[in-house]
Amino acid sequence: MPAHQLPIRVTYQETDGQRRVHHANYLNYFERGRVEMLRDRGMPYREIEDSGCMLVVREMNVIYHAAAEFDDLLMLTTEVVEVRRVRIRHHYRIERDGELIVEADSLVASVDKLGKPMRLPAELKNMV
Repeated sequence: MPAHQLPIRVTYQETDGQRRVHHANYLNYFERGRVEMLRDRGMPYREIEDSGCMLVVREMNVIYHAAAEFDDLLMLTTEVVEVRRVRIRHHYRIERDGELIVEADSLVASVDKLGKPMRLPAELKNMV
């Protein structure tokens, strides 16, 4: 599947005292990227949860290359790089006018409502 792109405008409340994006807010951007990628592929996250499958972040590795600032227009690229029975690995890139700001990798696991590992639903596994 092709990578998914999502434009993000940095809001004031996402920044620190120097008007730079606070490092923790990038995790929210990555979450938005995953959710919007699924929505664009015809499977809203709400429907996945309603089916009993919860997608939880198991690992996150983030590398900060530069600082994004208030009112910057960023482009978030989210790509699925591996799908296994109960997990999905993603790679993310956030750029500003072609300059790499942040990149990250995540491992998302599929669990049931009790938090026990479960196989990814076939429609989800085929979609990503």
